[in-house]
Amino acid sequence: MAVPALTPHSDPPRSVPLREARTRFSQLVALAELTDAVTVVTRDGDPRPVAAIVPAAAARSGAQARADADRLATVTAGWARRLDEQHRRSSQRHAAELGAVRAALAEVWAELDRRVVPGSDPTLARLRAAHADLLAG
Repeated sequence: MAVPALTPHSDPPRSVPLREARTRFSQLVALAELTDAVTVVTRDGDPRPVAAIVPAAAARSGAQARADADRLATVTAGWARRLDEQHRRSSQRHAAELGAVRAALAEVWAELDRRVVPGSDPTLARLRAAHADLLAG
């Protein structure tokens, strides 16, 4: 059982009925060898593919295809774990930094409240309103 290579060709494979494939077999093989063309063989009158003539380098056994799929799944799972761990660490770092900013902002507003009566300066009131979401958390 042959399976197409992992890198698909940009050209769509040509489709040839079985009767024509028998007649042109040598030509189709040479075409596959020289131009990396893929020819799909169909039964006469039935458009569904039953076989293919592919370049030798593109043909792989079912076992090779399964091994490649298993290897790809392992690699993908490894990257997914790394990305999840990186996301977790990044979220923790972000939360810690946001906590530090909120604490510093609360300190600044506490100092401003000691120096200026709250509500007496409209500019400070506007800034306090702008920071309300950070001060509440």
